[in-house]
Amino acid sequence: MILLKTYFKHTFLFGLLFLASMGIHSQTKAKDGKEFPAPKDIKNLLFYVQRTNNINTLIYQLNYTDKNELNEKEPINIYWKNYNTDGTTESLNAIQKKYAYGIETHILDSAKKSFYFNFVSYKKKQIFLLKSPIDNKYEAFATINNKLMSVTRIYIHIEGGAFWTPKIKYIDVFGKLPTKNEEVVERVIP
Repeated sequence: MILLKTYFKHTFLFGLLFLASMGIHSQTKAKDGKEFPAPKDIKNLLFYVQRTNNINTLIYQLNYTDKNELNEKEPINIYWKNYNTDGTTESLNAIQKKYAYGIETHILDSAKKSFYFNFVSYKKKQIFLLKSPIDNKYEAFATINNKLMSVTRIYIHIEGGAFWTPKIKYIDVFGKLPTKNEEVVERVIP
């Protein structure tokens, strides 16, 4: 169990520090030239994560109730988009949810329905789920290149290693300033 936790912590430690919102972008290419499809037509997309392992994509989506209010108990729905096969979706399994891609969410201000969360694989970094002052839509805010930004996507580049100890060469964190639509990238070397 400790090995499993260590694997996921190393694999996603840096990439999952900075997540945020609203990302629909052009394809990402791995060093080997593999292209990754950009998620399209996903209602309430908050952000997504892609890795060199395969083209399947983790989708982080706002979770609204039937009354069109953000679900306070589980404001973010997480699932796989299986681009490797037929494009269907699949829930995270218990191990992925508990040790890698899952999140712990807390209410910051119940009146304003604002939240903060961290990833189970890295609990030291908080990410804030707040309504944007620009368009009043929820976004996840974190620090990228020493500025508060709305992250649009994350790309994790893995070269070799083993299941329990992958060799992460770098993680590209893409974001934008809330007042500009200009994309910024920070490369993290773990």
